[in-house]
Amino acid sequence: MKVLWIEDHIRAQEMLMVAATKAARQRLQLDLVLAANLMEAERRLRFERFDLVVLDLRLPDSIDETMTLTRVASMGRFRMAVVSASENRDAVAKAAIAAGCDCAPEAVAKEDLPFNRFIQRPEEFYDFLLSLLPQKTTEAA
Repeated sequence: MKVLWIEDHIRAQEMLMVAATKAARQRLQLDLVLAANLMEAERRLRFERFDLVVLDLRLPDSIDETMTLTRVASMGRFRMAVVSASENRDAVAKAAIAAGCDCAPEAVAKEDLPFNRFIQRPEEFYDFLLSLLPQKTTEAA
């Protein structure tokens, strides 16, 4: 599974990369790519194919959260998931689904993610990412 995680917080990026590296060492099929801002994410999406794009709505180069999601969604065919500290995350995810985007129905509160647990148990990190994919894709994996 190839995942683009759009996250601007350095500490969160570091923990995600450690968890992904440990998952790869356990031979879990995970290729995690990080983008620190919307422009970098768009560049990655232009040249690479992803199964899942995890999106933080609050990015340094994007003021409007709905527009952030719209810009990412317009870049290709992939599953999106909103993982953000924004209080608008649920409304933005529901609006994306209503507009026909392939978006996970439940937004995830970034502050509730167990980053340290993901590092200690990389299989839980992998399972979390699988839970963001559509059910039929998850069953096939």
